[in-house]
Amino acid sequence: MSDALIVIDVQNDFCPGGALAVAGGDEIVGGINALMADFDTVILTQDWHPAGHSSFASSHDGAAPMSLIEMPYGLQVLWPDHCIQGSEGAAFHKDLRVDGDLIIRKGFNPAIDSYSAFFENDHTTPTGLEGYLRTRRIDRLVMVGLALDFCVNYSAVDAARLGFDVTVRQELTRAIDFDGSLQAALDGMQVAGVAIA
Repeated sequence: MSDALIVIDVQNDFCPGGALAVAGGDEIVGGINALMADFDTVILTQDWHPAGHSSFASSHDGAAPMSLIEMPYGLQVLWPDHCIQGSEGAAFHKDLRVDGDLIIRKGFNPAIDSYSAFFENDHTTPTGLEGYLRTRRIDRLVMVGLALDFCVNYSAVDAARLGFDVTVRQELTRAIDFDGSLQAALDGMQVAGVAIA
């Protein structure tokens, strides 16, 4: 089998000082950079929202950040405005190596959010990552990045359901842990067959 490292959303807005900061999000950058040397294929994902994205609380009158709303594709957390295309917040952390093979941008459809590196939140619209991995004959994935309980979790579960061998390196992730989301994510990943290392 061939391996790839998938680096999820290590962007300024998810690091301390960012619009949707994950505690300790910047602490994993050095370890991720070091791990890249062990892989022939490195893929980075980048949250890439247009201004006024439907997942932003500011796009819904009177809605508070971190509240929930029913969308056509299911329940959606309403986030603070973050990772707006071309903004400093959407840029990768300044110390992160970005010399990988591919950058997958997600969340650019204004009507639907996209946590997973594989699908938008409707779970059917693909990002193209699966096809890239299949044509490269990559079977085994190691995932790191932000945030463990959202984008890393969704990416890992989708990859496992698609038949990839998936490991999440928990020490190179950090979580938002919103309303029990961390434990739910860990449990869900294990049920899906994701190895937590």
